[in-house]
Amino acid sequence: MSLTLHKRASAVFYRLRHWETWHYLAKYIPIMPVWGWHCLRARSLWFFTPSNPTLAFGGFEGESKHEMYEQLPPGSFPKSRLVAAGLALEEVEAIVQANGFRYPFAVKPDVGMMGFMFRRVRTREELGRYHAAMPVDYFIQELVDEPLEVSVFYYRFPGEASGTITGFLKKEFLEVVGDGRSTLLELMENYPRVQFRLEEMKSKHADRLGTVLPAGEICILSQALNLSRGGRLVSLAHEKDAALLAVFDGLSHATKTFYYGRYDIKCRSIDDLKKGRHFSILEYNGCGAEPHHIYGNGNNLLQAYAIVLHHWRVLAKISRENHKRGHHRWTYRRGLAFLREAKRHFAVLKRLDREFPMN
Repeated sequence: MSLTLHKRASAVFYRLRHWETWHYLAKYIPIMPVWGWHCLRARSLWFFTPSNPTLAFGGFEGESKHEMYEQLPPGSFPKSRLVAAGLALEEVEAIVQANGFRYPFAVKPDVGMMGFMFRRVRTREELGRYHAAMPVDYFIQELVDEPLEVSVFYYRFPGEASGTITGFLKKEFLEVVGDGRSTLLELMENYPRVQFRLEEMKSKHADRLGTVLPAGEICILSQALNLSRGGRLVSLAHEKDAALLAVFDGLSHATKTFYYGRYDIKCRSIDDLKKGRHFSILEYNGCGAEPHHIYGNGNNLLQAYAIVLHHWRVLAKISRENHKRGHHRWTYRRGLAFLREAKRHFAVLKRLDREFPMN
């Protein structure tokens, strides 16, 4: 067997053994009748929209980071400023100066997903290239200089004082480590977690593929820590306790209408997060958030299904309760139009992300 065929066979066997690498539809089609039951019970395809009443579409898809940040408590998220697409570069630079941003900082779309077009910008020239390429509104955001990124899945039923943390994970980058002999391309080709997005990584790191990394040197292949972009999830379930829950109960009551979703957070340490200090919320993902702890806890596929189905029942119940409280479900026409526009938007970002180089 040739080396190429051997690598392809290894990739196939790796995928078969790791259900988390399967296509989204392959994982979810077997349980979609349950989702359909929740739609039938509510007599609405968009039964979930009242779950987080002040997020567009309940935060299922296509919600704006701008509306999210406006509702989070001041100081709980990084300094951020929205930049309108098509703004003159001089005006963008004025925003940078007026708000005291220092290079490097982060840039990311206002309406985004899966880390598409998240980049670190180190110079004025890099900002100019990013701004020229972006056809949609985006955020300039200070980089949070904390070493740990975690994901917390939290829900609270309307009218109840305390909620539940179902998932607690830390995130690790998609990265390769140099051995002093192999080129970056060779390192990527021989790492199973890269193989499913190898063409994307080759495009983003085209100017470095022939570079031999010194032994022990780490090369981060994607700045996005999303699982879908190659990030690795590690369970912190043993760290869940009353102190951690108290922090997120406080956030839930502060926002008042965030009942169901996943927080992505940078923090100095788990202990600091539990004390409510030295942390910053990067994202709040509403009712469309996947319970990522199905991946980080060594679950088999059936165990993962049980976790997902539990969350769908909770989502449906929260949505019913909020509907009773006057938060109406979106109409079919409104939801369909919103979803179609979100799909078009994300298709543009996905294509651009593949073409736009990593810095």
